[in-house]
Amino acid sequence: MSNKPLAPAIDGWHTMAVKPHLIGTRCQACGTYFFPRNHDYCRNPACDSTDFDEVELSRTGHIWSYTNACYKPPEPYVAADPFEPYAIAAVQLEQEQMVVLGQVIEGVSCEDLKVGMPVELVLEQLHETDDDIKMTWKWKPVAR
Repeated sequence: MSNKPLAPAIDGWHTMAVKPHLIGTRCQACGTYFFPRNHDYCRNPACDSTDFDEVELSRTGHIWSYTNACYKPPEPYVAADPFEPYAIAAVQLEQEQMVVLGQVIEGVSCEDLKVGMPVELVLEQLHETDDDIKMTWKWKPVAR
């Protein structure tokens, strides 16, 4: 086990807490949520606001859809070497009711997933650099 510090793979996309959250924004005028964060303009066609609050999004939701990734993603993504296929889930967040796409934890394949299955956000190691261990967010099925 390395003694290197843990760091987010992409700064500002998630917290590094034991129970992590994705970091998004919410339009102050219409209440629409965005992930990743949006600070330019509201993408809701019925709203012309440019004012947003940064918010921690729900860390739980239900699988809306899922698939597998059988190819090595292009750079700048740092994939394991040798590449191993992994599952991807589109998850509808509990409070925001928006769908966020993300990897599923290691060891869980598409055969283990079902539409409607509850999941929670967790952190897993993506890769290690000379300076730190890069962590990323993934979806983990919740036992009922």
